[in-house]
Amino acid sequence: MNQKAEAETFAGLHRGPEILILPNAWDAASAAVMEDAGAKAVATSSAAVAWSHGYPDGDVLPLANLISTVSAVARVVSVPVTADIEGGYTDDLDALGETIRAVIGAGAVGINLEDGSRDPSLHARKLEAARKAADATGVALFINARVDTYLRRLFEGDEAEGETVRRAELYSRAGANGIFVPGPTDDALIGRLAKAIKAPVNIMLIAGLSPAARLQELGVRRLSSGGRPFSGVYAHLANAVRAYLADGRVDPFMTEGLANLNKRFG
Repeated sequence: MNQKAEAETFAGLHRGPEILILPNAWDAASAAVMEDAGAKAVATSSAAVAWSHGYPDGDVLPLANLISTVSAVARVVSVPVTADIEGGYTDDLDALGETIRAVIGAGAVGINLEDGSRDPSLHARKLEAARKAADATGVALFINARVDTYLRRLFEGDEAEGETVRRAELYSRAGANGIFVPGPTDDALIGRLAKAIKAPVNIMLIAGLSPAARLQELGVRRLSSGGRPFSGVYAHLANAVRAYLADGRVDPFMTEGLANLNKRFG
């Protein structure tokens, strides 16, 4: 499947009939494992990619590391790849356009672009710049605009809900295809947001969230795992290494179910 077709396929996954359950990888191996497990598309997690390179999350990962990770993921999977590019690693619109072209060149057909604590009007301009740069490549990049009103606790109660919907409308007009609202877990709130926001709504996997089937009933179109897979895998590794260091036995590492990656990549 060529990249333009992959972009169409990825956009179609947001139109149903089922909610898109999207796992977030951090390198080629994790992405391959996710595809082999049945993922219809694979995303990168900004936090997990940053951590895997020894950087904190928050627009500090060197751009070259991001691009090489996206390229490695796209090389080993046959499903669409979407890249979390945090806030774009810049507020300069020309530089952001260059980043968008590089991400598409690496094989991605979607991005997440977060507003964080920025002025929403600036983020809208960044989305417009991203849309323009993407369209110029001929790839219909799926731009998922992340609204951080809840995740960063910028507002509370009704004010947070109203501001989230307002930003969603602003970002959609600026060229976003989807709206990502990480943080909420309350079914009633999620249902209201999904109804009020006209673009496909993406929710992030966190403790207390309802299962995917229920989210689908509420109108959610995409569920992202975020950094949860990375945290789970590395928590297991930490425990296994402690047990191994205690007595030097192989038992802590005896886990069934992993494919032969040498054969997989060969």
